[in-house]
Amino acid sequence: MKFLTRNLKYIKYTYVKMTFLTLFVCVLFLDGYQGFAAEGENYFHIVLNGVEIGAAADEDTAERLLVEARREIAGKSEGLTFMDADLSVQGEEVLWGKLDREDVLQDRMGEVLEKSIRETMHRSYTLKVNEYIVNLGSAGEVQKLLQAAVDKYDEEQLFDVELIRDQGRELGALTARVNRREETDEDQKSDFVAAGVETVMTQIGEEFYDGGEKGFEDYDLGVKTMNFAEEVEIVEAYLPENQLSTLEQAVDEVIKEQETVGEYTIVRGDTLSEISIKVNIPMDKILELNSDKLTDENSTIREGDKLIITVPEPELSVERMEENYYEEIYDADIIYIDNDNWYTTQTVVHQQPSAGFRKIVADVHYLNDKEVSREILKEEITMEAVPKIVERGTKIPPTYIRPISGGRQTSGFGRRNAPTKGASTYHKGVDWAVPTGTSVYASCGGTVAKAGWGSGYGYVVYINHEDGRQTRYGHLSKVLVKSGQSVKQGERIALSGNTGISTGPHLHFEILINGSQVNPLKYLN
Repeated sequence: MKFLTRNLKYIKYTYVKMTFLTLFVCVLFLDGYQGFAAEGENYFHIVLNGVEIGAAADEDTAERLLVEARREIAGKSEGLTFMDADLSVQGEEVLWGKLDREDVLQDRMGEVLEKSIRETMHRSYTLKVNEYIVNLGSAGEVQKLLQAAVDKYDEEQLFDVELIRDQGRELGALTARVNRREETDEDQKSDFVAAGVETVMTQIGEEFYDGGEKGFEDYDLGVKTMNFAEEVEIVEAYLPENQLSTLEQAVDEVIKEQETVGEYTIVRGDTLSEISIKVNIPMDKILELNSDKLTDENSTIREGDKLIITVPEPELSVERMEENYYEEIYDADIIYIDNDNWYTTQTVVHQQPSAGFRKIVADVHYLNDKEVSREILKEEITMEAVPKIVERGTKIPPTYIRPISGGRQTSGFGRRNAPTKGASTYHKGVDWAVPTGTSVYASCGGTVAKAGWGSGYGYVVYINHEDGRQTRYGHLSKVLVKSGQSVKQGERIALSGNTGISTGPHLHFEILINGSQVNPLKYLN
């Protein structure tokens, strides 16, 4: 019995000993586990953005693998990728530990980093023309955009757009230049042969040249030069994808004509109808844009004044010069005879015009589709044009102001129902209701033609003006001037009242041209 007990204890001891020995061997030879010398922290736990990645033998390994993982993600895009990378490495001292392979750690880091990508900034190019800015994904797209602007006016495909470094700006800034396309080798050979023949013929012909003018057939017609009218700025940048435009969108924006506000300066001889035709804008649109200056198509305009007009223009304008041949009906320039004794509103036509016919070759300068100037190189007149001869006044005509301050308009010019017995159904002036005794002023300087009682008008004042017009002020309570007296514009001439055929205290005001009443509101400044 004692023997069995002693052997049983030995067997248990041996079992426990063999178990520890087996565990030791397993730990010693198990993949990923290794023994460490006890020299301080030798086993490092890696945590990236709060996620457990694994374990490495040292802290430098973790940082190196993070750099490689970020580089691998960044290499998948040509832009700049922004991501969170909060790396935490916690070390400890161990005798045995399982280390993760470096490729596994790097793959795990990549997975965590891709989930934390905040934004990718794409390499792009910003094109600026005046106040217009568009962002495109490549320099090639910028070039195609600019080429599309040129091709709109280059039917023969003679010009190419080239992006060049802008020497006047910092490194990385570009601008654009329009170049005539280079000829092919075959074209150059043909031109060389042609030039040789032409040289020989020229030398022979010089002996017989009589100094005559070039014929129409001697001109080389077509587009000669082309360039952008505005400065083009191109800057390389990194932008998020949502700020980039597609090439199709950019082409549509740049080429499509936009309405921009412009000004037209009135020149001598202009009328509103002529201006409307000249700027190709409807009359009602001109009146709407200039409502502070113009009331209708008969409004007075003066040389040097400016009118607001809308001009359809693309964001990027192209200027070009073409040498063109024309056969056209033309008008001779108007011949003006200035008369210093007449007002500018007075004109007399002494000779009616007659159109002529001519053939010409000219250098024509365009801004987009609009002709800017023309230089005639050769002209042959088949039928001479007869000019229009106009005598015109140079004196600035007098102006007319409202003859009363305040008041409410109670009756306008034109047909109306008679407000009281004896009143006309066609009102020949304008009425403003004002209290009796309100000051009445001369609408324009002149000479008093009548001052006193007038049938129907009650007390009335007539004033003759230098431009041949007459103003009348009726239903007055008191007259302050006399016949033959000179008055200045704005001078007090009477007090308003309710005399004559009247329905209440008011001022009746008329303007007469050539003895006939006109609507005064059209002539008041």
